[in-house]
Amino acid sequence: MASFDGLLLMVLTYGALALAAWAFIDALVRPASGFMAAGKLTKPGWVAITGIAIAVVYFFGLMSFFGLPAIIAAIVYLVDVRPAVRGLKRGNSW
Repeated sequence: MASFDGLLLMVLTYGALALAAWAFIDALVRPASGFMAAGKLTKPGWVAITGIAIAVVYFFGLMSFFGLPAIIAAIVYLVDVRPAVRGLKRGNSW
């Protein structure tokens, strides 16, 4: 039977993977011009950062030297970049 600590770490790791995957997919579907208009890093930059975050958490784990900064990067995307890019209008202004 799994211990409580192991089960908690597994739930946190899968939650972190889901969070990073959400950030990655959201960065993929947003228009590239929105990132520039919002004054943020480019779309390929955020796609790469969030994709690397998924890989780091998957291969190294959440509680590793690289795992925590990877999740922080995904959280920064979701909290700062996503609202700025999402708030912009799409297409023509008329």
